[in-house]
Amino acid sequence: MTDTLRVTVFDYGAGNLHSLVKALEIGGAAVRIETDPATAVRDTEALILPGVGAFAPAADRLAPGLAAMRAALLGGLPTLGICLGMQLLFDASDEGPGAGLGIVPGRVSRLTAARVPQIGWNRLDEVRDPLLAAAALSVAYYANSFVGRPTPEGVSYVTAWSEHDGDRFPAAVRRGNVIGTQFHPEKSSAPGVAFIRAFLTVAAARSQV
Repeated sequence: MTDTLRVTVFDYGAGNLHSLVKALEIGGAAVRIETDPATAVRDTEALILPGVGAFAPAADRLAPGLAAMRAALLGGLPTLGICLGMQLLFDASDEGPGAGLGIVPGRVSRLTAARVPQIGWNRLDEVRDPLLAAAALSVAYYANSFVGRPTPEGVSYVTAWSEHDGDRFPAAVRRGNVIGTQFHPEKSSAPGVAFIRAFLTVAAARSQV
C-alpha cells in the first residue's frame, strides 16, 4: 500500500484488542479505536468488528449508531467482523437481547456439540472467498460457544464452513465488502495474518478508486 490505510476498530469495551491491533499494523494500517458506533464509520477506509465480548453488551453499545453503521456497511465500507464481530452481522442472538446489523439474514445460537466452548484449531472447507484462498487459510483458530445460523437466503453469503463435534456452521461470510470470520485470523498463524493483509490491500485499492 502506497498510502497508510485508515482503519477503525469498533471497541465494545469488552477486552484486550492488542493482538488484533498489532496484526492490523503489521498489515500496514493506521489504526484508531472508537467506542461510538456512528463515529466509527466516519472518516475511515475500513472497519473492524473485533471478536472480544458477548452479544448483548456489544449490541447495546452498537444500538445508538446501528442504523448509521448498517448504512455504511451496505454502502460499501470494507468491514471485517471477527468471531463476535461476525455474529453481529446477523439479525439477533440466543446469547442475549439486542439487534445485530442484519447484514446476513439469520440468528446466532449456541453450538450443539458436546464440547463447548470450541477452543483451538479447526479446518475450513468449501472455501470460496478469494481472500481466504489466496492466504492459503485452511486451518484456523477458534474460541467460541455460539455460531451464526443463516436463513436459506443467508446461506448464499457463506464463503467457508467448519464442523465441531458434528455441528456444522459458517466459518466465514461475505456480503459485498463486508467479511465475517467465526475464527480469529489474528491468532491463526502466518496464513491468518496474510488474510488480514489481503483484506487491507483490497480496502486500500477501493479507497483509491
